[in-house]
Amino acid sequence: MSGLVHGLRTSAYKLYSIDLIPQSLYDWPKDFHAPGPRSVMASEERMLIAGEWCNAEGDGTMVVHDPSSGAVIATVPRGGVGDVEKAIAASRAAMTNPEWFGLDPAGRGRILQKMAHSTYAAAKELAKLESQNNGKTFREALSEIRYAAWTLEYFAGWADKVEGSTIPVPGNRLNYSLRQPLGVTAHIVPWNFPLQLAIRSIAPALAAGCSVIAKPASSTPLSLLAWAKVVEEAGLPSGVLQVITGPGGEVGEALAGSPDVDGIVLTGGVSTGKAVMKKASENLIPVTLELGGKGANVVFADANLRYCAKAVCFGIYMNSGQMCWAGSRLIVHEDVVEELVENIKAEVGKWPIGPGLSEGVRIGSMVSKSHRQSVLDLLEQGLAQGGELVLGGGCLEGDLADGAFMEPTIVTGVGKDDLLFQEELFGPVLAVTTFSSEEEAIELANHCVFGLLNGVWTQNLGLAHRMARDLQSGMVSINEFPITFPQTAFTGWKSSGIGVEQSADAMRFYTRVKNVNVNLG
Repeated sequence: MSGLVHGLRTSAYKLYSIDLIPQSLYDWPKDFHAPGPRSVMASEERMLIAGEWCNAEGDGTMVVHDPSSGAVIATVPRGGVGDVEKAIAASRAAMTNPEWFGLDPAGRGRILQKMAHSTYAAAKELAKLESQNNGKTFREALSEIRYAAWTLEYFAGWADKVEGSTIPVPGNRLNYSLRQPLGVTAHIVPWNFPLQLAIRSIAPALAAGCSVIAKPASSTPLSLLAWAKVVEEAGLPSGVLQVITGPGGEVGEALAGSPDVDGIVLTGGVSTGKAVMKKASENLIPVTLELGGKGANVVFADANLRYCAKAVCFGIYMNSGQMCWAGSRLIVHEDVVEELVENIKAEVGKWPIGPGLSEGVRIGSMVSKSHRQSVLDLLEQGLAQGGELVLGGGCLEGDLADGAFMEPTIVTGVGKDDLLFQEELFGPVLAVTTFSSEEEAIELANHCVFGLLNGVWTQNLGLAHRMARDLQSGMVSINEFPITFPQTAFTGWKSSGIGVEQSADAMRFYTRVKNVNVNLG
């Protein structure tokens, strides 16, 4: 392993290691330097279909902006139904190409390892592009891309460990099962973590031997396109990995509705998930849906409030709150609510706001002014129901007025049936609600249609485990928030989704079972 790759890999583990999280994840590392803002000429990008970098069939294009300034930074092809059909045909051909379907599974693992190494090596350049296209800070983008490389490494190890089984049945028979690749998989990628969430599903699909068509969000396609170029040297056969750009209502719908796609993976909103699931059901195509969230940090009176305040800020103001697993609800014991809120205000007051490529910035811009306005509108509706605005609540002016920046916001006194308690705003808005007993805390946390990630803060071991047992969510984190690893399941209950991302459980979606019975005579 080269020194560069080793150094990048070490940094990835540093950022996500449990032992080092208090120092390196919640706090800005003293030796961390973001690249300064730079003027960039608008580029003309191509999409990857059938092994070729190409324009759209009709030569249409879409404009891509930097949300921190509104400047145009690129144009990308506006793909359509014809492009989708071409990509699907290439993916199906790849599934019968001996260079892919006949490849030793360990060979797939080695390709994924090469992809991981290339991703580590290009992490800083990819992070610059991600920050400029999405608006998030360079620090966040860099940690996410290194995490994505780690995900590739993890699933590289799974490629030759997908096993069938022999089954004891009556009579003189041999009965066994095989797990074979699902086939052509379509990956509809969101705009909030454009590269990390793409790789999160691409990695297990490739490890299982599937072919992949990835469709990035229209507003944030650049890092996925750049990454596809970076990993070309890994040696994937033509058509195994394709990236098609275009409107979700056209490209995404064509992918979801095609009878020649074998599986669909979507990360997005609930309404989009339902629409994709409905289209897929017409052809009985299986789906994995990672949807919305309304995560709660449940804080008991014995919690370490100073450390909790850091984690709460990280969980709601990272990426300007544009996260499905954001801790947008703070459910806190009535005896410590005032102290905790003051600690949170003090902590976020230390977080500079500005363009993501600027030194020391902790909160970047939102993805667009239109999305910011939707968050502000929901906030206004929520405040009309009650609650007290104790921090933020508006846009940033002055030098940042041209960007999609929003103030970190806290609303106290939110009721359990209020909009701010129930609905996903997908922005930097923290809703605070109090409780007086363990039973009330559970009832409040579960009083929501979402069930993705919840946090519990207490020094009482028994209480922590009871809460973990009784919370209706796919993930629970105790005394830190938010946290995940490639080895652990990322999954939601209720309206937060269907299926599992990450972990060994994800591999089950990308394989299908075949049973074989042999009469031995």
